[in-house]
Amino acid sequence: MTARQTTMSVSDILSSAQLRPFPLDRVQIGDDSVFARAKNQMLHLARVYPVDRLLAVFRANAGLDTRGALAPGNWEDFGHPREQAWGEHDYPGRENAQTANLLRGHYAGHFLSMLSLAYAGERDETLRAKVDEFVAGLGEVQRALAATGRYSHPGFLAAYGEWQFSRLEDYAPYGEIWAPYYTTHKIMAGLLDAYELAGSVEARDIAVSMGHWVAHRLTRLDHERIQRMWSLYIAGEYGGMNETMARLSVVADEPLFLEVARLFDQDDLIAAGADRRDVLTDMHANQHLPQLIGYLHEYDLTGERRYLDAVLGLWDQIVPGRTFAHGGTGESELWGPPGTVAGDIGHRNAETCATYNLLKIARHLFALTRDARFMAYYERGVLNHILASRRDVDSDTSPEVAYMFPVNPGTVAEYDNIGTCCGGTGLENHVKYQDTIFFTSVHSDADADADADAELWVNLFTPATLDWREHHATVRMQSTQPLGGVTELHIDGDEFMDGTTLTLRIRVPEWAVETPTLSVRSETAGGTTETITAPVDDGYLVVRRPWSAGEVLRIESRAALRAVPTPDDPALQSIEFGPSVLVARSDATTTLDLALAQRRRLDGSVRADGSSTAQAGSSAEAGSSARGADAAEAVEAALRSEGAVHIAGVRFEPVWTGSDERYHMYVRASGAEIGFVGAETGVPVRVRHDGTSLLDDVWREPAPATRAEFLDRVGQTATAARRDGLLSHSELIEVLRAAAAADVDGFGRHPGGTVIETDAETATQTVTETDTATQAVSWRESADADGIRVVEWLVPRALADAPIAPSVAITTGVLPAPSGWFTEVPTIAVTADDLSGVGGVNVEVSLGDGEWMPYTAPFPLPGDGEHRVRARATDASGAVGHAARDIAVDTGAPVSQATVRRLGSSVEITLTATDEVSGVERIQWEGPGTFWATFQEAFVRALSDDEQVIEFAATDRAGNEEPRQRLILPARGDVS
Repeated sequence: MTARQTTMSVSDILSSAQLRPFPLDRVQIGDDSVFARAKNQMLHLARVYPVDRLLAVFRANAGLDTRGALAPGNWEDFGHPREQAWGEHDYPGRENAQTANLLRGHYAGHFLSMLSLAYAGERDETLRAKVDEFVAGLGEVQRALAATGRYSHPGFLAAYGEWQFSRLEDYAPYGEIWAPYYTTHKIMAGLLDAYELAGSVEARDIAVSMGHWVAHRLTRLDHERIQRMWSLYIAGEYGGMNETMARLSVVADEPLFLEVARLFDQDDLIAAGADRRDVLTDMHANQHLPQLIGYLHEYDLTGERRYLDAVLGLWDQIVPGRTFAHGGTGESELWGPPGTVAGDIGHRNAETCATYNLLKIARHLFALTRDARFMAYYERGVLNHILASRRDVDSDTSPEVAYMFPVNPGTVAEYDNIGTCCGGTGLENHVKYQDTIFFTSVHSDADADADADAELWVNLFTPATLDWREHHATVRMQSTQPLGGVTELHIDGDEFMDGTTLTLRIRVPEWAVETPTLSVRSETAGGTTETITAPVDDGYLVVRRPWSAGEVLRIESRAALRAVPTPDDPALQSIEFGPSVLVARSDATTTLDLALAQRRRLDGSVRADGSSTAQAGSSAEAGSSARGADAAEAVEAALRSEGAVHIAGVRFEPVWTGSDERYHMYVRASGAEIGFVGAETGVPVRVRHDGTSLLDDVWREPAPATRAEFLDRVGQTATAARRDGLLSHSELIEVLRAAAAADVDGFGRHPGGTVIETDAETATQTVTETDTATQAVSWRESADADGIRVVEWLVPRALADAPIAPSVAITTGVLPAPSGWFTEVPTIAVTADDLSGVGGVNVEVSLGDGEWMPYTAPFPLPGDGEHRVRARATDASGAVGHAARDIAVDTGAPVSQATVRRLGSSVEITLTATDEVSGVERIQWEGPGTFWATFQEAFVRALSDDEQVIEFAATDRAGNEEPRQRLILPARGDVS
């Protein structure tokens, strides 16, 4: 029988943390949790997938019988037929190394972690038996490799030769090697999980031997060489080796391993993070995110503050400024510029591996700092990216998870991923949803009788049951989330002592419109209910009281349907309800334009189609107790009954359903007419030369928070729009009346306002700008004959009689790409409205600083380049209206080429590209078995017995991507 020792995973505990999670088997996800679907689908794969298939690549490398098992496939496949178990010095040439499979073994490591996590959560002995079988197989392979005497140390364990590590030490690029320490990390992490979670002492011993091999390789290298190794794109990617070696130092009680963990420090990254210098642009996101987890372990074991400061500094550069709505980050695996979300949208956003690691970082930082913002990110990422990344299908062979979960218009997630990096992390993601729902204070269990220290932190809201045995309590959580905001915590237990004082800390969600309300109901004392209050500390409601078995704490958090702007393009918005991101279902592959500002309420919520509202004439006071509740309840009801809600006729569904339909995570706020909630005007939206409109002005930040502030803002912006020629006098009146009637406060439609022409220089309420009172619209409120409060707009005659220049608008007929460039030549149309009615409007246009020319009809721009279009309209009175717009056009894709240099039986390939307009953004390539990667530097491909096709293409900064080009490498026998 395998020796066994069960401990809690040190990956879950930082000794310096203020909080800690519960063991996985102490928390059970409810069958009605939205997470149960993905968990059960992945547990099925864990139970049915043969261990022999996972061991096949290891056994083949060690010359052992593979027992007829097929390798999992894709990246996790057998190498070249001629490949041998080469040591560090006897690698005979690159022609026999199949780049496609140089990462083999990593997926098996993830699978071992998944089996260990699944056993720890389910206590299913068949899963533990598979862990033991897997570990025994790896032990056999390690011994067989050691017996050959070919390797630098008998602890070596891999599914390929040791030569990759030697070549890395000589700075071999990706293409010749493929992140050898990344694979080592995954194998060692799986072994540590098998020891810590399933009690396999053999797994620990194998990992310790591997640790000594790693120490042997790295301690003989100088510091400069190591630093350059870790800076190499993908080739130097080492996953979380620093985390694994730090964990191993604790497990093995071996200080050497902590010193080896520190050899993986990337000095420049640590320094930049600690100094809060942003160096992330164009860095490979998931090459560096796992390092941060290791730095937190190094901080924990050394006490050196620079490690923690580095992680905090880098976190703040990623979240939220480089984070998409669902919590993902990066485009083509690389980070874009700081504060850039809309501008970083491409075709391959949000590698799921990156979010897997961001969640781990957030979890550790929360345990260390108790800062609720880390749990806010965790909730967003685990629900909207990780759960969504598991396709809703059953499979006996595939994890059915997403590699990229992109956010471009009309896109689909990249599901399946047998053997890829995200296939590996995806194995783990879905069997451990319970690990962060509840935390407890580190000192709370030191003395179980110290009732004052018994604290339970409730971080995530989903049906789940906690065995809080230290306090003889069972905590059962029921929740309507993520489609509502009602959660109940049932306190019970056969041995729970009535009157025990416990502290429950309930996270206040960042999406909650108001602080949640609390009440306590006794299920054993006649169902009595008591409303309670609680202070907020560290973003958590603190409920400290004596509890009796059968009591229920009810938490009500009011959700809202929200349109959330991106930081770099406020008009590009995601739609969210409570914690859920809602995606538009449409077959379109261009950005959807929706009238969102016209549906916005003061609390930031957006009214969906069919939302009920109070009838006109209702008073604000009458609805004050249920402000906005009608909209939230209608949205929740629609999501539960139909699985979707409609906005402007477009169907929006939660992103986390596992659907493989096309989706739009972002839509553009536009709309042809000015309007407010429940009040249309028929007045067209006109924009200034900078693209802004009256609606942009009304809702600019800080947005009005009360109806009075809203009316002030409308008066101010309508005045400005009148002067700027965006409104005629009659249109101004329509806008004012609609604003007075609008249901912006959620109380229902108000009586339409009246408009009074006045010569008065002051009014009861006026806008507070530098405009003179005789030129600004103001308002006051009075009661009509029935006592209903009505708004009276005061429009100065001086404003109405002022000469108004023609309103000029320049339109393009097509929208630019997300980059801001036009990728097709737009046709320029100029419109001029004679707002004064004097007639005789003459319209002229100019390109750049060129001469003014009469405008007679829409015209195309000359072609590619950056153009400034100016327009002016002069009416019969001589008044002149102006408009200008800068338009960048790049309609041609860049041109790339490959340069091939012969290296005996292999070739070195260099890719270059040119683009004379917007410039080259990136070149990407792939070969047999490799993924569509961003080209960084020359790479090497070994010639094989068959022709190989290398595909590559460049993308420019405008977003144009050239058709994939093909480079055919001849078979080895065809080369003279």
